[in-house]
Amino acid sequence: MNSSQHPASFRDPSGFLFTHGGTLYRQVNQKYASEYEHLIGSKLYEQLEKIGRLVSHREVNIPPINADISFKVLQPDLIPFVSYPYEWSFSQLKEAALATLAIQKRALQEGMSLKDASAYNIQFYRGKAILIDTLSFEFYKEGEPWIAYKQFCQHFLAPLALMAKTDVRLSQLLRVYIDGIPLDLASELLPKSTKLNAGLMMHIHMHAKAQVKYADEDIEEKKQQKEIDKQALINLIDSLKNTIKKLEWNPAGTEWGNYYEITNYTDAAFLHKKELISKWVKERDPKQVLDLGANNGVFSRIASEKGVFTVSFDIDPAAVEQNYRQVKSSQDENLLPLILDLTNPSPALGWHGKERSSFSERSPADMVFALALIHHLAISNNVPLQHLANFFSDTGTWLIIEFVPKSDSQVKKLLQSREDIFDEYTLEDFEKVFEIPFIIHKKVKINESERY
Repeated sequence: MNSSQHPASFRDPSGFLFTHGGTLYRQVNQKYASEYEHLIGSKLYEQLEKIGRLVSHREVNIPPINADISFKVLQPDLIPFVSYPYEWSFSQLKEAALATLAIQKRALQEGMSLKDASAYNIQFYRGKAILIDTLSFEFYKEGEPWIAYKQFCQHFLAPLALMAKTDVRLSQLLRVYIDGIPLDLASELLPKSTKLNAGLMMHIHMHAKAQVKYADEDIEEKKQQKEIDKQALINLIDSLKNTIKKLEWNPAGTEWGNYYEITNYTDAAFLHKKELISKWVKERDPKQVLDLGANNGVFSRIASEKGVFTVSFDIDPAAVEQNYRQVKSSQDENLLPLILDLTNPSPALGWHGKERSSFSERSPADMVFALALIHHLAISNNVPLQHLANFFSDTGTWLIIEFVPKSDSQVKKLLQSREDIFDEYTLEDFEKVFEIPFIIHKKVKINESERY
């Protein structure tokens, strides 16, 4: 069987991910043997794995890619859908930040410390934030600072502060700055009032100035200035935790945040639509569903409540935030809300364009929902039906799609401010185009509605 190293796993000399026979493994290098044995022997791994904060793994006996430097091979649990920080809601990024700090604090109790505080080391699994990089731990050395402090501030604190204090959409800066938002930029973008916040003043504004100052100083002098005992390091972590916990963002005031309160569905139409989707999900029994344009996840939950892992995408941060808060409230382990603009989906990023996979590389699923969506893409964004058919065909095997005709009040609203150039936006044209990549198995008119 062929083996190949994962394209995103090459920076850490401690080990790397690879695939063998289509299965994902992690090679632990001899260089990391002592740290790995301490991680396991100290019960740190067991403690974190038990509370769902570190991905589970088992040691396996398969050929490593590079036997000369290999110590062990691990088979980690698979994350059903890999997501990235620029796709997370405010509360998701906040939970990921607090989880990272909690892991670091527990690691210190066992004589270890996180050498990485990258948001990309966190994924959402079974409804909570979990560390997926088993090799992120190093031995704690008395007097040394937390090496990942700057990275934590850039990956977590800076974007959270910008989202809470400036504009929630600034989380998209993480797509531009793949190693976190530069602190000097965050300091400039934050309102001056944040300098009165002790935590933000210390960890962003003063931190940014210190980076400029230390950039020109001697390395040894810099090390001496940064010496910090263990209690001071714990105090630093507690300060970061308190600063982040106080950051809040209220998901209100957007067009889509209250979509289902202003929709033109009658109660009967809404119920009929839910019944149809529930019936088709049960018939096809998919292993994974992608709900595109999911709003706050009302229809996503039809699948997740049946035990189907469901990724619930929407362009609106308020709707995704509401969705995630409901996930936490209901303890739904099968639903993952994410932010996604279908007209500009997450691209491949990083070194050689392969460190972070594009949406299309991660998207093929058993079933796709496209409910009350097509008119926004075809009319608001001028995407031809043929392009839509090809896109959905690439995205999943089974498609449940809702056609919203021009006679619908929501489409009329879209056409109020623009010329109607969409002569081919008809049910007949839709069927003719979509039956090329798909087989249309069922067509049902929604009760008390003109929609299909």
